[in-house]
Amino acid sequence: MITDIFQLRPQYGDVDQMGYVYHANYLKYCHQARNELLRKLDLDEVVLEKQNIILPVISFDINYKRPAVFDEIITIKTTIKELPKVRFNFEFEIKNEQNILLSFAKSTVVFAHIESRLPKKIPDFIAKNIKSKFNTSAV
Repeated sequence: MITDIFQLRPQYGDVDQMGYVYHANYLKYCHQARNELLRKLDLDEVVLEKQNIILPVISFDINYKRPAVFDEIITIKTTIKELPKVRFNFEFEIKNEQNILLSFAKSTVVFAHIESRLPKKIPDFIAKNIKSKFNTSAV
């Protein structure tokens, strides 16, 4: 398992008329958290695109428990529980400053060639990189 912690403060433009973070922004936050984890694994989008690899999202599922609000620090714990093959699964646990669970999400991306856009098996350099870090509890 690989985990990472990412923190942010929702901006004023992220909240709706009720003062809550608009639901679609959680997708953006999870995307940021996923990218930061991949960056720490030396697999960020710039590195992957240089290797002609993209990671299109094929599913995103979120369960909202409580709303986040403007300017509070929210923490997103991103977890990779299994070694990827073609599909690459991420889980996100979003909590507020009081450590209260706000939402839980799952996202699946696939490895694809940048030109053909067709799914492909995990490239060897990515598999080796992830496997070498997989037994650690945090990145």
